[in-house]
Amino acid sequence: MAENENSAPLKRLQNRYRLVVMNDDTYEEVVTFRLSRLSVYVGLSTIFVLLVSLTVALLVLTPLKYYIPGYGNNTSRTELQLLKMRTDSLQQAIIYKDKYLNNIKQVLSGDTPKQLDTAAINLPKPDISDD
Repeated sequence: MAENENSAPLKRLQNRYRLVVMNDDTYEEVVTFRLSRLSVYVGLSTIFVLLVSLTVALLVLTPLKYYIPGYGNNTSRTELQLLKMRTDSLQQAIIYKDKYLNNIKQVLSGDTPKQLDTAAINLPKPDISDD
């Protein structure tokens, strides 16, 4: 019984069918094809693989790849890296200037924190005695 169940789908794939193209006016057969489901699946799969392969080859091997968003040539990539480094350094310079200007504003407005420049020195108190 298991052999019969496994062979049923295989037989359906191998059954032969006839596809007839007829002229509508004269009912004359123009073309006749003998097909099976398996041959149709194989044919459609082959066409799909060929179309995908052709599309990929067209994009990879021709200059069309430069029209794909996010894809660029080597010079644009090196220019992009150079621009990134410049913007990073400019951003760092702006941060330093902002800190400098904020410190100057604090000094001019008198909002400086009470902090001594030197460390406090603990001096012993002199003994005042009446000798």
